[in-house]
Formats: sequence, structure tokens, C-alpha cells
Amino acid sequence: MTALVVFIFFLAAFQQSLSGFGFALVSMPILVHLVGIQVAAPLVASVGMLLTIINATRWRKAIDWSEIRRLGIWMLLGIPLGILSVDYLPEMALKTGLGALLVGYSLFALFKPEKLPIISRRWAYPSGFIAGIFGGAYNTSGPPLILYGNLRQWPHQRFRAVLQGVFSFSATLVASGHLMAGHFTPRVMALMLPASAAVLLGVLAGAHLDRRIKPQHLHTWITVVTLLLGLSLFIP
Repeated sequence: MTALVVFIFFLAAFQQSLSGFGFALVSMPILVHLVGIQVAAPLVASVGMLLTIINATRWRKAIDWSEIRRLGIWMLLGIPLGILSVDYLPEMALKTGLGALLVGYSLFALFKPEKLPIISRRWAYPSGFIAGIFGGAYNTSGPPLILYGNLRQWPHQRFRAVLQGVFSFSATLVASGHLMAGHFTPRVMALMLPASAAVLLGVLAGAHLDRRIKPQHLHTWITVVTLLLGLSLFIP
């Protein structure tokens, strides 16, 4: 079981180091099946914090700090609501909610029109708040942020860099919230070290292949896998 968990973290870190997103989209649904959401949520948050800080450092020159401030303030309000849901909602309800989120995001990513409207920066406020709720509950703050970035029409380098900055902020808050809520059980702690080592190896592998893989091909692959993983969460 531990070896499989380690491999999942390696794969998820590898693809996020290439695309800038997808770590929790890939790891969370599989880990929910393997270890349950009470273990998966704090584990992915803490290990993901390490990953996003490394990637944010790699792409720091392209970070737009004004976007991060706007998104981060409202994420700060949404994250506690998501963390509380882990304690107070049934696990099947949480799994179904995560599945609906992943399926909805995947369908949008696969069938979105070529030309999208450009939205104002004010949409950062609801986007950040919703991302905070999803991040606190599922570690999947990505979909609302990816949608916002697409509608703001960020260039690829800025897209990756801003997401890493926001994810670093979100993961730090979410991991701290899980710590205060007492979610770091012995099972979580036992998996944290090997999972962190797998993430470091995934980052190194992703950095090595960064310029050899076309981003659009990687995005399509991640989206299809995310759709299948989301559908799997509807199975009891």
C-alpha cells in the first residue's frame, strides 16, 4: 500500500512540475479510494505545500503578485469552511462532491470554446473564495483558479507561476488548518516522509523533461485522467 501511495505522489508531482497544476486532481481521487479522505486530505495538503513552494521558486520571475493578493485574501475566508466539512460531512458526500467537481472541470476543459471572454480582475474575489472552500475540503483549489486564469487569458508562463504562488499560500493555510483540527494522525505522519521523497523525485524528473513535452498535449492527458478519476468517485 505504501509503495502505491508513493508512486501516486511521484506521478502527480511529475505532471504538476510540467504543467503547473494537477497535483491534487490526480492524487486526491486515487488516495481517497486507498486511504480515505480523512487521511488523504491532510497528507496531500502537507506534501503539496512542499511541491508548490519548489515550483513557485522555479518560476518566481513570472509571478504576478497583484493577482495572488486578490485571490489569496478570499481564499483565506473559504479554506476554514472546507476544512470543517471534513469533520462534519459524511465521507460518501465528500467523495461525491469531489467527483462532481472533477467531472465538471474536465468537461469544461475538454469542450471549452476556442475564444473565451476576457473577465475583469474583480472575478478574483468569488474565484478565490470558492477555490478556498475546495482547497480546504479536497485540496483541489485548482479548477476555479484555472477557469479564472483562462478567462483572464494569462500567458503560459504567468499561468504556471501564478498558480504555484496561490497554491503555496493555499497549501500552507490548509495544512495549518488540518494541524489545528487534529487531522495529522499517526497514519498520516507515517506516509508523509516517503510521500515527500517521491515528490522531490517527481519535481526533478519534471524539470528534466520540461522543454521536451508540449503543454497542450499534457493538459489533454491530465484532463482525460481527471475525468475518469472523477467518475470513479461516484462508485460506492
